[in-house]
Amino acid sequence: MGAADTLDVDRSDAAYRTWLKEAVRRVKADANRSADTHLLRFPLPSEWGIDLYLKDESTHPTGSLKHRLARSLFLYGLCNGWIRPGRPVIEASSGSTAVSEAYFAKLIGVPFIAVMPRTTSAEKCRLIEFHGAGCHFVDDPRTMYEEAARLAAARGGHYMDQFTYAERATDWRGNNNIAESIYEQLRLERHPEPAWIVATAGTGGTSATIARYAHYMQYDTRVCVPDPENSCFFDGWTRGDPGAAGERGSRIEGIGRPRMEPSFITGAVDRMMKVPDAASVAAVRVLERVVGRRAGGSTGTGLWSALRIVAEMIARGEQGSVVTLICDAGDRYLDKYYSDSWLAEQGLDIAPYTATLDHFLRHGSWPREPDA
Repeated sequence: MGAADTLDVDRSDAAYRTWLKEAVRRVKADANRSADTHLLRFPLPSEWGIDLYLKDESTHPTGSLKHRLARSLFLYGLCNGWIRPGRPVIEASSGSTAVSEAYFAKLIGVPFIAVMPRTTSAEKCRLIEFHGAGCHFVDDPRTMYEEAARLAAARGGHYMDQFTYAERATDWRGNNNIAESIYEQLRLERHPEPAWIVATAGTGGTSATIARYAHYMQYDTRVCVPDPENSCFFDGWTRGDPGAAGERGSRIEGIGRPRMEPSFITGAVDRMMKVPDAASVAAVRVLERVVGRRAGGSTGTGLWSALRIVAEMIARGEQGSVVTLICDAGDRYLDKYYSDSWLAEQGLDIAPYTATLDHFLRHGSWPREPDA
């Protein structure tokens, strides 16, 4: 070969590009068919001067906040050339992301396997299998990542890796992301710019999207991320330790991780709370009583923290609005957070936390919390 010769490798594939265009069209069409989720009012006395809103993500086609994430991850993987026809998509998940990803995998016609802790709720497993996907269980939640990557390599598929790509797959500048939706829905309210948005973290993608959008739009809104027991996010954030780790998985499915995930953008977060699991369960049961909606445990973690923030605002004589999320529906957890026998098995006593919430809703003040 002479020195002036040009090296030229053309890997374009007309059949693949035709498949890719149709796959992207199907995913985008799904978004086009879906109306936005509702922003509900949590009833508080008007004279308090504070409005609490619940962004109800349980109304997505796959029943959770993770529908947005799964759509973004599939578009990201497709447009990067990572998802290919006939090859499986593999994901490490505590359940809800896997339900949503199974839906999108079926939509574009690729196999899907969810790698999950063996303790994942039976209803989530049923929903994953309903969409034609498979469940692959691990006994130690800390091994999900490696097992998912191993399966993908062994089967010639793509490891979606939500915990790495959640924060970058979503367009945080707008494009009808959850943050833009919240602000648009608040536009005609008496306090249209919320003082706080409370978002729990599994991947950390939602809190990153909300915080980045607020900063980009120059809002004064602050972001609080509540963390459940058996999660390292709170410790890693407070200590500035990216190597923080935990020994067990979270009992509150969908949030809390045993390692600091790449998508959890610590610098974007204004505040964190460490919420006892019993408080999270107490909060979702109070939510059902007050609003008539059953939600999962992660919703309770966020609601507990949001109500504490409301109490602080009242004590300071402030007015404004606070937003938190209904992350998914409680029907997925009837054998857990709505089961007294499960609470007994876990050694969780929700009565003192329920009393705290009842006192606040009656008097507007936050009593001394029970010892965890």
